[in-house]
Amino acid sequence: QVQLVESGGGLVQAGGSLRLSCAASGRTFSNYAMGWFRQAPGKEREFVAAVSRSGARTYLADSMKGRATISRDNAKNTVYLQMSILKPEDTAVYYCAATGSNYDTLIYSRESNYNYWGQGTQVTVSS
Repeated sequence: QVQLVESGGGLVQAGGSLRLSCAASGRTFSNYAMGWFRQAPGKEREFVAAVSRSGARTYLADSMKGRATISRDNAKNTVYLQMSILKPEDTAVYYCAATGSNYDTLIYSRESNYNYWGQGTQVTVSS
């Protein structure tokens, strides 16, 4: 089992920045590819960003390219999502997810790829 706890959400004005963190425990963190997803009110959960086991490979949703960076610190068992130039449409609950991965070259963008999920952290962007 892997336990994931997100933090760093909050209320921010449009154009501002936030850094979300996801702390993992329970298993060897570096064996897991990680992802961030979000769910806005009345909408389905959607992919935001993913990172491979070592952090060497990353992938961002088109909506976040140029505005976000995903990274991880395996020594701290933590994955980060740095977001900037935030827009009201970024308002959502942001979830961290983990999946075991045999290869460091792999990253995953589908919800069904992930086995473990955090409880989420609310991000609200005011206009």
